[in-house]
Amino acid sequence: MTYAGDVTPTDTYAALAADPDAVLVDVRTKAEWTYVGLPDLAALGKDVVLTEWVSYPGGVRNDAFVDELRRAGVGEGRSIYFLCRSGVRSKHAADAATAAGLGPAYNIVDGFEGQLDAGQHRGVGGWKASGLPWRQG
Repeated sequence: MTYAGDVTPTDTYAALAADPDAVLVDVRTKAEWTYVGLPDLAALGKDVVLTEWVSYPGGVRNDAFVDELRRAGVGEGRSIYFLCRSGVRSKHAADAATAAGLGPAYNIVDGFEGQLDAGQHRGVGGWKASGLPWRQG
């Protein structure tokens, strides 16, 4: 692991509330933002930075990822919390940000939707299952 660490969704929300410069970056696809939902940081007076790690439907890595972060104002010395569906893509995003000198960068474990349960349905852990604010995209 090259990034700063793994954090839970609830710890992430607390960190975003405590640090006015901390930022949440959702690296899922536009389709996921639209059809699955988005974290809602309105109560914290913040917006979520939306930057795809890979594109849909092809799954091609976004070569402009770090440039898009910088254009969104995400820079050095600013805590960055990366979120994906289940915590896999966000690890890669945190690594890429760290390699580019951004952050400290954190991966949100279990992501937005969480891990699979015994019935193969998402919802074990994750932003939504933790009762954190979210909205339909």
